[in-house]
Amino acid sequence: MGEIEKLATALEAFAGLKANDFQLSTPFWQSKNYQKGEFYNEHRNICKNLGFITKGVFRSYTIDEKTGEEKNVFLYSTNGFVVTFKSFINQTPCDYYTQAMTDSSVIFINIIDLQSLYQRSHQWEKFGRLLAQEAFNVTMTRIEGFMFKTPEERYLDLIQQHPDIFNSVPLYHISSYLGIQGPSLSRIRKRISGK
Repeated sequence: MGEIEKLATALEAFAGLKANDFQLSTPFWQSKNYQKGEFYNEHRNICKNLGFITKGVFRSYTIDEKTGEEKNVFLYSTNGFVVTFKSFINQTPCDYYTQAMTDSSVIFINIIDLQSLYQRSHQWEKFGRLLAQEAFNVTMTRIEGFMFKTPEERYLDLIQQHPDIFNSVPLYHISSYLGIQGPSLSRIRKRISGK
């Protein structure tokens, strides 16, 4: 299956977007390959593109001004969207850096083209609403995970959302995302593999 077919399938699953509505968007999608370490979007830049990952993993992270430590906030992987939602939806400067963690491939659409699709099609308008809901859900799930879940439960959620993450991302990045130290992650992994 080619990239554009993968995208069409994903958008139908996500928002019920049928072939004729998807066809309206085909002139607008562009593809880009990212090398490991390359930025999708940088801190204080406005995120202008909604990406769909056909291969690879990205992270959004902040840098602690006092310690210089990087803290992973969001992860994005194959067959999912990569976008700094708040910056994209509001067209305001981004609070994060978003960077490829592996060599990656993305198909993306610009906000202006996406907004023109909202005007032309109720299905695309629905997609925009669902995208905003997804942004809210992802953010609330992260916040509630730190408030109400144990590190082990957050670890299990991560595996469910990003099943191949351990094959492609160093453990210290996963520790940072889970908000735990490396030795704690090792203990959790050992405990779970022993079950």
